[in-house]
Amino acid sequence: MAWNEPGGNGDKDPWGNRGNQGPPDLDEVFKNFQKKFGSLFGGKGGRGGGRGTGTGSGGTIGIGIVVAIVLLFWMATGFYKIEEAERGIILRFGKHVDTTQSGLHWHWPTPIESVTKVDITKVHPVPLRATMLTQDENIVDIEGTIQYQVADATSYLFNVRTPEISLSQAAESALRESIGTSKMDFVITEGRGQIAFQVETLLQEIMDAYGTGLKVIKVNILDAKPPEAVKDAFDDVTQAREDEVRLINEAEAYRNEVLPKARGAAARLREEADAYSQEVIARAEGEADRFSQLLGAYQKAPDVTRDRLYLDMMESVLGSSSKVLVDIEGNNNLLYLPLDKLMSRTATADTLSDSLNSLTQQQDLLRQVQQQTQRTRNNLRTRETR
Repeated sequence: MAWNEPGGNGDKDPWGNRGNQGPPDLDEVFKNFQKKFGSLFGGKGGRGGGRGTGTGSGGTIGIGIVVAIVLLFWMATGFYKIEEAERGIILRFGKHVDTTQSGLHWHWPTPIESVTKVDITKVHPVPLRATMLTQDENIVDIEGTIQYQVADATSYLFNVRTPEISLSQAAESALRESIGTSKMDFVITEGRGQIAFQVETLLQEIMDAYGTGLKVIKVNILDAKPPEAVKDAFDDVTQAREDEVRLINEAEAYRNEVLPKARGAAARLREEADAYSQEVIARAEGEADRFSQLLGAYQKAPDVTRDRLYLDMMESVLGSSSKVLVDIEGNNNLLYLPLDKLMSRTATADTLSDSLNSLTQQQDLLRQVQQQTQRTRNNLRTRETR
């Protein structure tokens, strides 16, 4: 029966006291608890009061051992390792106190100090997508990526709350400035590399000014295109420009091929003309010298010179032509020229024509010599008559 029911254990209360002795003493309850706890660590609780002092001493030693073990375990949790690619940021009650390099280190365990590890070699990509307005008031869609590293771990953690968001917003601002000073034709064709370099330089300046601790590695403009509504028209314009460039390149290649040949042919013709000029001059001078010598010889022996010229000319003409010797009565040799063979051999006909022309010139020359000789004889006769 319950202690408070009639007829039950009415002589005791919930604290084990009899009758009307009142509530238990708190000191006594605490001593009983201490005795029981000390018995777990070698004490002899529950015995007489003469041994109570020994029991309290053993409990104190046990508690000290437990506290020491817990303290050692807590201190051991302060060891940490920083990799070669990392930097360790030490916070003491939330305040930055130190930055550690790679290796094994120790810090005051939680909750006194904490360590935040930051990788400073990993390259992080950030997508870049934006719609920009060009200098000539055209809209262009830009797609690209930004690659960055953490250069200063302390600035990266404490100067800016969200460095990646700051990087994306600054990249859009830098891209807007670069696109806004360029025309659309330049942006969607050959200007991507130059725009990417401008954005990279300006973005790094903004990151340094903000103190984000980020280093921009590379800005890549992957695609720059007009909106879908006018994409077909711009594709036609782009194709026309490509055709223009291709035709210009082909024309340049043809010019580079033809000009050297033309210059070489012109130089060859000039050299041939110079050689021909020298040849004609030398031939004319030789003919003049020969004529002078021939005139002297003719003045000394006209008949002999005339016969020799005739024989030389016949030898020159007949020596280069086809001929047939026919033996007839009287031991006379008849020179026969086969006209059918001469007509079939153009080169021989040309030679014969040249020879006949030369013979005509020689005859004219002889006629002039005869006239000059006749005048000389007349002059001599006139002088003798006087």
